[in-house]
Amino acid sequence: MAQQKRIIVGKMGLDSHDNGLRIIAKWLMDIGYEVIYAGLYNTSERLVQMAVQEDADVLGISFLGGEHFYYTRELIQRLSHGDMDHIKIVFGGVIPPDDVVALKRAGADAVFVPGTTRQTILDTMEGLFD
Repeated sequence: MAQQKRIIVGKMGLDSHDNGLRIIAKWLMDIGYEVIYAGLYNTSERLVQMAVQEDADVLGISFLGGEHFYYTRELIQRLSHGDMDHIKIVFGGVIPPDDVVALKRAGADAVFVPGTTRQTILDTMEGLFD
């Protein structure tokens, strides 16, 4: 990675299961990302504010309970209405494979489903900036 990229990672809504998110955050730190942990129970407004304040390159959100469409619509809308098109959006967690295409059409730059390998995640993240 030529220039250190900043990624904000967090959870939205009431989902408090962040074990996978913390593991992936560590993997990203290991390859040179500056990772800012937004924590649990975030709103789209808070995450977008953090992305602006922290001059983030990526916003990474993890979902567990099937609420990914409910929360991602507002998040993507907030980012697209501001001057924030440069911020990449990455979703992961327990997302059914059939929902990946719809999330990408909505504006996600990458979506990781259960079983995605470490190397695939890291390669995909690096590829966001090629």
